Amino acid sequence: MRAAVVTAFDKPLEIQDLPVPEPGPDQVLVRIEASGLCHTDIHAARGDWPVKPAPPFTPGHEGVGIVEKVGSAVTGRTVGERVAIPWLGYACGTCSYCVSGRETLCEAQLNTGYALDGGHAEYAVAHAAYVVPVPEGITPAEAAPLTCAGVTTYKAVKVSGVRPAERAAIFGIGGLGHLAQQYAQIFGAETVAVDITEDKLRLARDLGAAHTVNAATGDPVAEIQALGGADVAIVLAASPRVLEQAHASLRRGGRLVLVSLPKDNAMRLPVFETVLGGISVIGSIVGTRADLAEVFQLHAAGRTRVSYETRKLEEINQSFEEILSSEVTARLVFEL
Repeated sequence: MRAAVVTAFDKPLEIQDLPVPEPGPDQVLVRIEASGLCHTDIHAARGDWPVKPAPPFTPGHEGVGIVEKVGSAVTGRTVGERVAIPWLGYACGTCSYCVSGRETLCEAQLNTGYALDGGHAEYAVAHAAYVVPVPEGITPAEAAPLTCAGVTTYKAVKVSGVRPAERAAIFGIGGLGHLAQQYAQIFGAETVAVDITEDKLRLARDLGAAHTVNAATGDPVAEIQALGGADVAIVLAASPRVLEQAHASLRRGGRLVLVSLPKDNAMRLPVFETVLGGISVIGSIVGTRADLAEVFQLHAAGRTRVSYETRKLEEINQSFEEILSSEVTARLVFEL
């Protein structure tokens, strides 16, 4: 099989010919049809984060494809079924987090495309209990971005506690942000889309944003406060300055939801304003298997739209550069 392999953090990925892996007793072998490119893949390939993966490895945690083999102990999945392979590749299932429905906080978890070889390949093995069935009517190229960008932003909107008629500001409209905006609107919020490129703001307007703010030409804090402030600000841009702008855009009692992971791992938090304004700061990690099933259900019902462009696996290094230069309006998906 062809696979995109990280051989070292300071080198481009290599397209290698590798043996097709065999599933273990509790695993499935999936023939990948589509694999979405997430910014996390770039961080993984470059060793940007404190806990680093170990080369060689294959990134990708938005893999969607057909189950071709099942392990001897697998009972819940069947050959021929289309499934998604998400970031949460494995959790222990027995800790306090797992048994209370917070499996993405499990300290024994293994992450796809990081600790486990991922979906940027023609085949991947995955733990059968942690793949999620893709409903009929959703194409692999649509399902792939929903597998991470969708479930991550859906969870962020959920934990924000946004209520109908509240105002939600989405900082960073792109592969994640255009989905976050749609979920906030499904929850009944009036949305404000903030970005630095007109193409992305045009997409936001097409998707129903009540307001758009170009942070390259205007002051998002002043413009959002002129509307009355945001009840919720969800931050998907990995810049400390954007995190601080999002905090400052909130009205009293507002909730700041942190999703993006700045490389320098820090932001300035004004304590007086946070305390006196009753501001909540919430960290939101990717959603659970149940969250992903809900994301697929919403999409199958026609409630969301995925903006994406397709690429060939051989174009993975160029695709990284496209993402880093903000040339892509939404999501890139490798078709295999």
